[in-house]
Amino acid sequence: MRFYQIRELLTPCGEEGIRDRKYQYAAILSSTEWKENSEIFDMTIDIELDSRNVLETKAVVNYDSLTGTFYVPERTNISGARNIFAFALDEKGIVLIDDDNYVRDLVESVRRTKKWRRPSLERFLYDLLEKMIEPDLRLLEETEHRLNKAEEEILHGMTDEYPTEINDIRGELLDLRVHYEQLIDFGQELEENENGFFRQDNLRFFRLFTERVMRLQDRVTSLREYVVQLRDLVQSQLAEKQNRIMTLLTVITSIFMPLTLIAGWYGMNFLYMPELKWKWAYPAVFIVSVLIIAGCLVWFKKKKWL
Repeated sequence: MRFYQIRELLTPCGEEGIRDRKYQYAAILSSTEWKENSEIFDMTIDIELDSRNVLETKAVVNYDSLTGTFYVPERTNISGARNIFAFALDEKGIVLIDDDNYVRDLVESVRRTKKWRRPSLERFLYDLLEKMIEPDLRLLEETEHRLNKAEEEILHGMTDEYPTEINDIRGELLDLRVHYEQLIDFGQELEENENGFFRQDNLRFFRLFTERVMRLQDRVTSLREYVVQLRDLVQSQLAEKQNRIMTLLTVITSIFMPLTLIAGWYGMNFLYMPELKWKWAYPAVFIVSVLIIAGCLVWFKKKKWL
């Protein structure tokens, strides 16, 4: 268990520190520690809090507490494992229930980097949530660079390698969009302040957080539209490549059609065909065939079919 008092700095303390009504607190516990020590926080909670069963980010208003869960994609593998934790809070402070040390690292980052002129639970929550989405702007910029690189190589004809990667990016963006939608709902639930745990002049922190997530969501929407454009570009490149192949096959067929006619004509072997006994018949047919091929090539070049 870890306990902190929310002062000008987030200050580590013992269990007695959370009973000091002069300061609001933040506590970090595992699921087992919560079950064994929940009574020390004096919260009447009518749901079971277990971070191992978390499936979404949400906030739930209870009689005299606000509880909820976080289901946060791992930024190095968006579609892979999730960072999960639960929380319970009231006007005295917040309890974070984490079995994987994810939220502990976030809180420690807040403790190292933040100093508050007017410390409050609302400001601590805002900074904690900001730390959670801090890497996202760079992540979306890197995703955009990946898409730009894919577009350049698609335009250079490298269409065989990228459809799978584009689909992977599309899946990652879909996961991020769902995550941001849940965060927006979460921020709006905090701003609603149904139980009156937060000071009215501090509700702006939750509004600021919600607006920032909305901007990230807009960026994700733009990137998803970019992915759709790239998929269309891949399809057009494949269609153009197929058309070139069909054009080439058509040209080859067109060239050999008159040659096939000549071969078929002289393959009839009628008894009174004078050319069969002519000394120069074979060279003449050969020259005519070459002229036909050359004439067809010149004609197709002129029509820009080759």
